[in-house]
Amino acid sequence: MLGEFEYLLLSATAALQDEAYGATIRAAIEETTGAPCSIGALYTTLDRLEQKGMVKTRMGGATAQRGGRAKRMVRITPKGIEAATQFYRVMRRATIGLAWENPS
Repeated sequence: MLGEFEYLLLSATAALQDEAYGATIRAAIEETTGAPCSIGALYTTLDRLEQKGMVKTRMGGATAQRGGRAKRMVRITPKGIEAATQFYRVMRRATIGLAWENPS
């Protein structure tokens, strides 16, 4: 089963579609979680997901905004979609009927 961060990365990639690359994925994860996302952790996880066949990456064109550096574009694969779907289903089943509230 996927880990939480892997799921977040796959979800952000799926949501961003053709705009999915390191910086946009990182921003989406930070916006969703409200916590900082280490770029090192992001790329380590991205490499692991690519080795597992859950994402594919390719180098996009260089842009002036990035000082002539190319973007590493990310695309979720059918295997990644299936893994994210399974994770989501398990989490839903595990939390049916629960109300997470801070007992004060």
